[in-house]
Formats: sequence, structure tokens, C-alpha cells
Amino acid sequence: MRSGVWSRNKLADEFEQKWAQLIGSKRCLSVVNGTNALNATLAQLEIGWGDEVLVTPYTFIASVSSILFNGAIPVFVDVDPETFQMDPDKIEEKITSRTKAIMPVHILGLPCDMNRVMSIANRRSLLVVEDACQAWLAEIDNQKVGTFGKAGCFSFQNSKNMPMGEGGAIVSDDEAFMDRCYSYHNYGNPYGTAAGEVGAGTVMIGTKLRLTEYQAAIGLAQLERLEEQTKTRNINAKYLKNQINDIPGISPYKLYENVTQAAFHLFPFRYNKEKFKGLSRKGFLEALRAEGVPCSTGYSELNKMPFLKNAFESKYFQKFYTKDQLNYERYTEENSCPENEKLCNEEAVWIFQNLLLGSQSDMDNIGFAIEKIQKHSEQINHKSK
Repeated sequence: MRSGVWSRNKLADEFEQKWAQLIGSKRCLSVVNGTNALNATLAQLEIGWGDEVLVTPYTFIASVSSILFNGAIPVFVDVDPETFQMDPDKIEEKITSRTKAIMPVHILGLPCDMNRVMSIANRRSLLVVEDACQAWLAEIDNQKVGTFGKAGCFSFQNSKNMPMGEGGAIVSDDEAFMDRCYSYHNYGNPYGTAAGEVGAGTVMIGTKLRLTEYQAAIGLAQLERLEEQTKTRNINAKYLKNQINDIPGISPYKLYENVTQAAFHLFPFRYNKEKFKGLSRKGFLEALRAEGVPCSTGYSELNKMPFLKNAFESKYFQKFYTKDQLNYERYTEENSCPENEKLCNEEAVWIFQNLLLGSQSDMDNIGFAIEKIQKHSEQINHKSK
């Protein structure tokens, strides 16, 4: 505060160096938020008009809006409901001659099956951009997510495990790509290998996405406790999973076998109302909240939201793509995701990450609350009608 230097300066540089080191990447660029980390990454990989990007329907809107923002078309790969992640068995059937990239999203802080994703991408010569905006320090075989593909993107928005209020980051080992990202986030001014002739001025189309020193200072303070808090979340998530695993109608998340650490931005499980005497998911959530456990149904069906139709009807999409390519009814049919539909509308329940920073007795209380609802579900269901 007293320095008077509040725009991007030494603290932002320091945060980038420490984040890259912690993640295990050569370079990091901090930006204003995770959404623009994704926007900038796709732009500097020249993913755009005429391209298709494979993405999960079970994610926050920014994953998909970044694809549309750059002029490409999102193609939805249905989920594996046990893991809540993009189902690797369904990826190849979605690849066409226009497919340019895969965007695996480590949603909820649970890692995707990156070995399978990378194998398919390498075999089919596709770029991989990891949306790790909810997966700080999550690991597969002791390698941090965000470092498997060409680039990884993170978010530090206020609800996140490592909040700055707003903030984001791009990581990559590709020096030339990172130089372009730096130039892009600073109006297109020369940087590193993204340089023009001496005195030529701005060298590329860019924008202003610079992180402030305030945000970097908060990020540096948060870094000091992130590793310890991540371990606590993992310990408590495993304990809570064991507590509720045998309750009829409750199916906790499943991690892939090679996951050595998750981030647990959320603790998800699937709910089966038939095992709760027909008690609706809404009724179950109301009962769980009444027991003092904050919870949510999670995401709605992203692949059916009107922003997609809005993009297809926009001036520039209609100018570039053919009517056949923008046939929205056919697009909706081809991008149907029945497993995601069931997850969003009937099954998914989230418990928020801050609860996982509590004590073991707190986890016991959550488990007891779910058991209590299960035991009295018929009575609760009768009262709610």
C-alpha cells in the first residue's frame, strides 16, 4: 500500500515464479482471472474460427465461453458419472477433421484421466489445454495437473481454494508461447521472442489482462498455507467418503487409480432418491441444510443453455460458418449428453470445500446427518408433500 506501486510490478513477478515452481512448470503468467487465462491461451494457440474444441458439459461456463469467444465451436463429450469428469471412452467418437484441441477440465478439483487424454491427443495430433481452474496442486502420479498439456489455466477467484478476489494464471513449458501470452496480456507490446523491429512499437494484437500488485500480494500470502490446506482437504475427503460410502443411495466421487492428490474444491456424491423412499434431491438437500450442512445441486446442463444459440445466431458466426454448420437443432442432438443430464438434474450433490478444512468430528457430523436423513427419509418425504 505504502509503496505507491499498485499496477503489475515485482510482486506479480514473484508470484509467477513461485507458482511455476510449485506447479512444476517452466513459466507462469498471471492474469486478471481464470476465464481470461483460458481466452488468452486459446488465442495464442491460434484456436479459433473453423475449429472445434472437445470439452465436458459438466463445468463452469467459462470453459465453453472461452471457446466461443475465440470463434471456435465447442463439442461436448459426455461425463463418466462416477468421476464427474469427461469420459475418455467417448472422446474419439467426437473427433472430426475440424477438431483442433481437447480441453480436459479437472472439475471440482478432481483430476481427469490425463494419461488417456494425452494418448488420444498425441495419436490424433491435437492440442491439449487443461482447465485446472478448480484443481490447484492436484496430482496424477505426483505430477501436478496443468502441466500435462500444452498449457494449463488456473483461477484464484474469491470462492476458490486459493482466493485473491479475482485472478488467474497460465502455465506452460513452451517459452515462445508464454512470450506471446505475455505480449497479448500487455496490449501486444514486445516481450521476449514476441518482438518486432527496434522502435516498431506494439507488435501484435493484444489486450490488457495484467494482475495488480494487490492481488499478487494476496496470492503470495495464500501460497504459504495452500499445501497444508490441500493435505487437510484430502485427509478429510477420504475420511468422509469412508463414512458415507455404505449409506444406501449415496455414491461418493471416484478418483482414477493414478491420482496421487486431489484439490477437492468440492466434495461431490451422487444421490439416488429410490434408496431414500422417493425423497427428491431437493428434499434431501433441504434436510441436509437443516442439519447444518451447506450443500448444492451443482451445475445445470451447460450444453443446453441459450448462450450457445445466441452465439450461433450472432453476426460473426453467421458470417464465417455455413447454415449447415450452425444448424442448432442438429447441434443440440449431436451434443446430447445423457449421463450429464442425469447428473445435473437428478443425482449430483456438492459439499463445499471450506467444510473440508474442519475437524474429523465435523466430518462425522456430516456423515451422521446423511445417515439420519436416510433413516427418516420416509417421514421427511411425507412431511414435504
